[in-house]
Amino acid sequence: MTNKFKIRPAQAGEAGLVLEFIKRLAEYEKCSDEVVADEVTLHHSLFVERSAEVIFAEEDGVVIGFALFFHNFSTFVGRKGLYLEDLFIVPEKRGKGYGKALLKYLAKLAVERNCGRMEWICLDWNQPAIKVYRSIGAVPMDEWTVQRLGEQALKHFAEKG
Repeated sequence: MTNKFKIRPAQAGEAGLVLEFIKRLAEYEKCSDEVVADEVTLHHSLFVERSAEVIFAEEDGVVIGFALFFHNFSTFVGRKGLYLEDLFIVPEKRGKGYGKALLKYLAKLAVERNCGRMEWICLDWNQPAIKVYRSIGAVPMDEWTVQRLGEQALKHFAEKG
């Protein structure tokens, strides 16, 4: 990392930049066709409803990564948690500690906000990320699987059961 590295919150006029990073992450994860978000929706969700938050990593004034997160709640812990939805560093800047710096920033934020834990999911083939996660003390939740109702399934179930 350089001396000119910083992490900052996204600003209201940066929904387009957030979308750009979401698309770059989707390309890396081989699921670009799943991105349906647009700039208007992101602006409303992030800066009007405040459903989630985004931070950017900058090096020499250039955005090189981002993280999108929100709060969930643990009934077992009895407190909110910080859920990391997305973290992405541009390929040419990987392996330099920027991803770990974003994780540390979020960990500090979670502690400041009295969160009981911080969680995220990771694709099982993303070994470079898994290596970083193990190095910071994160543990896999092997007995759990992610379940999802997509938009159409959600609507169908809500209407017809």
